[in-house]
Amino acid sequence: MAVGIFDSGLGGLTVLDAVASRLPDVDFAYFADSAHAPYGVRDADDVYELTTAAVARLFDHGCDLVILACNTASAAALRRMQESWVPEGKRVLGVFVPLIEALTERQWGDNSPPREVAVKHVALFATPATVSSRAFQRELAFRAIGVDVEAQSCGGVVDAIEEGDTILAEALVRSHVDALKRKMPHPEAAILGCTHYPLMQETFQAALGPDVAVYSQANLVAESLADYLVRHPGMTGGGGPAFYTTGHPGRVSDRATQFLRRRVQFQPA
Repeated sequence: MAVGIFDSGLGGLTVLDAVASRLPDVDFAYFADSAHAPYGVRDADDVYELTTAAVARLFDHGCDLVILACNTASAAALRRMQESWVPEGKRVLGVFVPLIEALTERQWGDNSPPREVAVKHVALFATPATVSSRAFQRELAFRAIGVDVEAQSCGGVVDAIEEGDTILAEALVRSHVDALKRKMPHPEAAILGCTHYPLMQETFQAALGPDVAVYSQANLVAESLADYLVRHPGMTGGGGPAFYTTGHPGRVSDRATQFLRRRVQFQPA
């Protein structure tokens, strides 16, 4: 069976590209809920219902393990899913924990008490739903103390990226960084808390300045998944790569091809 990769739209393709490169012998099934994107402006119950419906589709397609390559879904739905919804024999993982472990320099699976870390001032750029959930701060508190997190809700960036409007996306990023700096003038690190944002990483870095360490998720998730699969080898098997969408397959395929710079063919979910 394949490993499922889920996102509300196409941002999760940044994660798919990284994990497929890191794990070339693993097959992946990607599900884009394009008909309901973006999730970042929806309330938590709505995100939960949409996420569980999409993950159930991936289970139906033979995926025993699904990565929520969507920070909004990871923030608003993952814990609730893991506590009361995920069927026996299935696993659903998010994208926050690998990022936080990299930021706090903790090894995967380190469950020791929270401790002080080198970075004290962290900027978080994320969708409105992720910011309002405070999921990043909650997960960080399990691993670190004394870290000041200033969150900036980045409205409009995902829409601009999905529409292929790079000029608007870059302008919005610069505006949101300016707004963040008015609240936290000197961040030491910045978290790109949306899988779309790595496509704008150079713009974020330029606006923040060279002294700010910018963390995005794709490669970190790939390393964590590789470690997870070593410990759970039965979670993968044979099967071919596949792409599914709730949107218009032709339009989504064209946009995904622009994202990955290789032809991608989506089929109806």
